[in-house]
Amino acid sequence: MAIIKPFRALRPIPELVSQVASPPYDVMNREEAYQRAKNNPYSFLHVSKAEIDLDSTINHYEEKVYEKARDNLIKLIEEKVYLKEEKETFYIYRQIMEGRIQTGLVVCASIDDYLNDIIKKHENTRADKEEDRVKHIEYTDANTGLVFLTYKAKEEINQIINKWIEVKSPVYDFTSEDRITHTCWIIDDKSIIQQLVNLFTKIDYFYIADGHHRAAAGAKVGLKKREQFKNYTGKEEFNYFLSVLFPHNELYIMEYNRVVADLYGNSPEEFIRKISEKFTIENYSDKSPYQPEAKHLFGMYLGNCWYKFTVKPGTFDQDDVVNSLDVSILQNNLLAPILGVQDPRTDERIEFVGGIRGLEELERRVDRGMKVAFSLYPSSIEELMEIADAGKLMPPKSTWFEPKLRSGIFIHKLSE
Repeated sequence: MAIIKPFRALRPIPELVSQVASPPYDVMNREEAYQRAKNNPYSFLHVSKAEIDLDSTINHYEEKVYEKARDNLIKLIEEKVYLKEEKETFYIYRQIMEGRIQTGLVVCASIDDYLNDIIKKHENTRADKEEDRVKHIEYTDANTGLVFLTYKAKEEINQIINKWIEVKSPVYDFTSEDRITHTCWIIDDKSIIQQLVNLFTKIDYFYIADGHHRAAAGAKVGLKKREQFKNYTGKEEFNYFLSVLFPHNELYIMEYNRVVADLYGNSPEEFIRKISEKFTIENYSDKSPYQPEAKHLFGMYLGNCWYKFTVKPGTFDQDDVVNSLDVSILQNNLLAPILGVQDPRTDERIEFVGGIRGLEELERRVDRGMKVAFSLYPSSIEELMEIADAGKLMPPKSTWFEPKLRSGIFIHKLSE
C-alpha cells in the first residue's frame, strides 16, 4: 500500500516559470550550468548548482556551496519570484517531447515507504552524492528536486487526471529551450485529492525511475529530524519527500552508451580478436553510426569505423534478469575481461553518454582522444520493475529517461 499526500508548494509566479525552471543539477557540469544561467538571475540553477555563483575552483561539496544555495533560494522568495500555495494540493505535470506525452502527479511520498521498500530501488547510491543531497536539503530546508517515480498504470487514476485536464486551465504552460512542452495543473478539490489518495493505497509499489540520491537523501533527512523531534506524529513535512508519479506505460527510456579511454594494452587487432571469442563482429558499412535495433546487438566505434556485433549464445545466463541485460553482457564479456573496467562506478577510464546526446557524441569523444565507444539497445521499464521486484540491482548507468523533469517548478519545504 503506497502513501501519498498533498502539500503546500513553493512555486514560481506564472510570468517567470519558464525562466526559473531548469534542467536537473546532475545532467550537466559546472561550466554548462554557468553558461545556461549567467544571464538569467531567476534560473533555478543558482539554487540547485550554486557553485556557479562562486569561484570556479571551489569544490562543489564545500559548505560555501550549500550556504549559497540557501541564500539564493531565500532571495528568490523575498523577491516574490516564488509564491506559497495557500492550501495543500496535488499538481499534474505533463511533458510533451516530439509528440510523446507523459503525464504525472506531483505529490509527497512517504519516507517510510522508502525505508520499507514500498518504493523500490534498482541501483546503488554513492555515499558522496547522497551526502551532497542531504546537505542541500538541510541548508535549504526543502526538497528542491523531484524524485521521478513510476507505478504500474491504473486506468481509474488516468481517468481522474485526464478529466481534470479537460475542464481546468493550466497554471503553467511553456516550452523549454530543448523544445519540450511543460504544462501543469493544480488539483485543489479535496474530494478529488482524497480519491487519488485512496486509489494509490491500492498500488502495491512505486519504482524509482530517476532520483535515487534525492530519495535516499530525503529519507535520511527525515530520520535525522525524527531524532531531533522525538515527539513527531508522522504528519510533519519531513516525513515526506517531493516526487512525481508517472504510469509505467507512458515512460520513454533511451540507451546509456559507453566510451573508454584506452584499449588496456591491446592493439586494435588484438582487441577485435578477443571480442570475437564471445561476440560475432562485422564491419558496419553504412555511413551513419550504428544504432542497435534489438536486444543483444551492439555498436562499436573504433579507429574511425563503426562495427556491429552480436553476443554469442551461451555466453550469458538468459534466465537471469540482471545478467541478461545488454549493459551486463557488455560489462561481463567485454568491458571487464578485455578492457579492465572492473567497477564502472569508480573507474575513471570509462564515460557514460545518455542517448539524448546522439551517437555523434560517441564519435566526437573518440575523435578527441578517447579510444573506443559502444552503442547499446535501451533497457525497458518492464525489465527495471522486474529487477526491482526481485530485490536485485541494475548495473550502473543502465537507463536514461527522457524527457528530464525540470527543477524549480515545485519546492517542498520541510518546515512551514
